[in-house]
Amino acid sequence: MDNTRDLVILGGGLVGMTLALAAARQGITSHVVEREDPADLTAEGVDGRASAISSASWNLFRNIGLAEALTPLGCPIDAIAVTDQHKPGRIDFRPDPGAESLGRMYANRDIRLALFEAARHEPAIAWHTHAQVTGRERGPHGVAATLADGQVLKGSLLVGAEGRRSPTREEEGIGLVAWDYRHRAIVTALAHEKPHDNVAWEIFYAAGPFALLPLNDLPEPTARGYRHRSALVWTVPEKDAAGVTALSDATFLAEVARRMEGLFGGIELIARRMAYPLTYQNATRITGERLALVGDAAHGMHPIAGQGLNLGLRDVGALVEVLADGMRLGLEPGDAQLLKRYENWRALDIFSTMSVMDGIVRLFGVPGRKASAIRRLGMAGVQRMPLLKRFFMDEARGLSGHLPALLRAA
Repeated sequence: MDNTRDLVILGGGLVGMTLALAAARQGITSHVVEREDPADLTAEGVDGRASAISSASWNLFRNIGLAEALTPLGCPIDAIAVTDQHKPGRIDFRPDPGAESLGRMYANRDIRLALFEAARHEPAIAWHTHAQVTGRERGPHGVAATLADGQVLKGSLLVGAEGRRSPTREEEGIGLVAWDYRHRAIVTALAHEKPHDNVAWEIFYAAGPFALLPLNDLPEPTARGYRHRSALVWTVPEKDAAGVTALSDATFLAEVARRMEGLFGGIELIARRMAYPLTYQNATRITGERLALVGDAAHGMHPIAGQGLNLGLRDVGALVEVLADGMRLGLEPGDAQLLKRYENWRALDIFSTMSVMDGIVRLFGVPGRKASAIRRLGMAGVQRMPLLKRFFMDEARGLSGHLPALLRAA
């Protein structure tokens, strides 16, 4: 049996599987290798994270046929409120009347379920799950990945999509610009008494940002009668992370409520708490001989504005467009010219997005009343400048710069 396809994608997570589906819609075939079992990845409670899907990323999902499955599951972000410790001088980002929302909030599990269901019915995707890669080969005539069961998967281009600890990137010897923020993100979900009105809150404290992200209401009320629901991403210093993680549910909720200052009324914990270390890492290059990196294998950032997944999805759109254009001209997916175009296209967006996010983390992490007052003065100024606010909203939507066709409105 011939196991040769156009792409060999190592990593079948949110970015890797989106790449496979987007490529398939352009007639590009792929092997997708995932070491986990899909049933485990989509089990209740395994991944309590939620993702803000920008307008551009939503266009991508819509253009590859996922709109019907995902539309009822996402909560629109109609506004973003940014505040320094609830003090005066906040910024409210709200689109013009009649304009589309600033994005949509999805539980990661729901996106995975939609991606995996679509992949099962796509003949252009050969999906290898619970599979361990034991060898990678790249040469002038193609690539191959050997699995633990002896299968050899062949293709023209190898794509590393395994996440931040990508063994494919490490094997290629690609360096990283990286540092540790010495913080952890405590992630969970809350049910609450008052509606969130589709507003995403980013509340900055000197110890770290505290984000409340709107989710669709629960289908059934909780024990306390609450149906409104939000995702919580609470950033705490590394030195405090173990203590916060070890708090009882009641004490944890009391600490959360203190930081919310009654924003949503009574609150209730409805998901288990998970903690993730926060680091910055940016690969010094994202291509090699018949090799491309996408998503967290290429770049990983602080989740402060929810741009990590969106940046990876822009990788997907750019890579698919470059490959499809080249293949129409008779070039192979692994052609060096195409990979150079992909790297050049993504370089500025990756650098600028990650630099801005890192700058925000550092700006709001400066302690002291004077620093807080200066920040709030600047925020109040932005609040009074519609053109500047519109610029920031376009950035949040992912609609600035030279967008791949798949990320534009149909």
